[in-house]
Amino acid sequence: MTGLLLAALTACGGGGPVVERPPSAPSSPSEASVAPAVPTEPTQPAVPEQTPVERALSRMSVEEKVGQLFMPVIYGTTADSASEENQARYGARTPAEVIEKYHLGGVILFPYNVKSVSQVVGFTNGLQRASKVPLLIATDQENGLVSRFAAVMSTFPGAGEIGKTGKPELAQQVAEATGKELRALGVNLDFAPVADVNVNPRNPVIGTRAYGDDPTLVAKMVAAAVKGFDAAKMAATAKHFPGHGDTTVDSHTGLPVIGHTKAEWERIDAPPFKAAIKAGVDAVMSAHIVFPKLDRSGDPATLSKTILTGLLRDELGFTGVISTDALNMAGVRKKYDDGEIAVRAVLAGADLLLMPNDLQKAQRAVLAAVKSGRITKERLDQSVTRLLTLKDHRGLLAKTPVASAAKASSVMRLPEHRKLAALFR
Repeated sequence: MTGLLLAALTACGGGGPVVERPPSAPSSPSEASVAPAVPTEPTQPAVPEQTPVERALSRMSVEEKVGQLFMPVIYGTTADSASEENQARYGARTPAEVIEKYHLGGVILFPYNVKSVSQVVGFTNGLQRASKVPLLIATDQENGLVSRFAAVMSTFPGAGEIGKTGKPELAQQVAEATGKELRALGVNLDFAPVADVNVNPRNPVIGTRAYGDDPTLVAKMVAAAVKGFDAAKMAATAKHFPGHGDTTVDSHTGLPVIGHTKAEWERIDAPPFKAAIKAGVDAVMSAHIVFPKLDRSGDPATLSKTILTGLLRDELGFTGVISTDALNMAGVRKKYDDGEIAVRAVLAGADLLLMPNDLQKAQRAVLAAVKSGRITKERLDQSVTRLLTLKDHRGLLAKTPVASAAKASSVMRLPEHRKLAALFR
């Protein structure tokens, strides 16, 4: 910001021009005259204060920035519990050591990380203490078939059952209750809601995880769920872009190909994602599916710049975090090795690299790509900025998140949550 140039008018005994008087007011030689204007020194340009995101970004090394992109599975039930699985996969014994070694931006939790309310709270707090930058601690709590925290949380129906009611307000209420319970446990990112339109009855992987087969209804349900998660201060994720609803192949074990034309995609698959974006969804997860009418390369959407950047960012206007689906799934590992997959996902437009099959190889490949210029530093900063912005939006940068076991115990399975769940019995 440029400073303003201030001119000071000073009075003195002489040397300046005589001030003219009106005829009725004769001048006097003893009266003071006005001195010429003397400019002051220009003020220094004001330096704008850094935002929390800018401040965090400016303090990171390239290695730390690369680490922010990764969200692996970790093994154990406490931050300091040693695991042979961690050692074998990551070359570090404990979850805390894995976080420190790779400068991770986040971790994802599964049922084997969950034993009790107090244990989960202790675990998430320990994970946060191990990290220089507050973590995204995520899970897949879709409810219904995919409920990673079923051992400790309220039992809500899946999206399919909620969709049958035709009432978006119920989707919103369930999402808000789910978000409140997760947040109390120290989880801050849910990979939900499913935004796929399940138009294929033979779909082996989506099915009742989706709200239904009507794009308009699914769009309303997804938007309502996003609003519910937001009310609980929980980051939500619409998945699986550009739409996993019309397939007979499970991308965990194969590579689905969807033959929708662009017009069919606009009519069937796009509406729920557009609704989620309009509702302010924090993240969108990519699908490991080939969509030839959207991208002729033969690469899955997760590795397609045409789909992630051209379609999701440029055409739909999404500015939040793009997460890959799990990178250990067969659907994304057909053509490239684990390092190249991670690099290509970033080049395509992904920000969050979920569950790489080989974290060490993926991390080294991305770091090498940045150092060689294949991934520019500007491109890396774009992703890290989006991830930090999500963290800041959810209050993680303002204050290191600390969960309370007592509060979490009081929030789990609240009477109103049980009453809400009972509506579907």
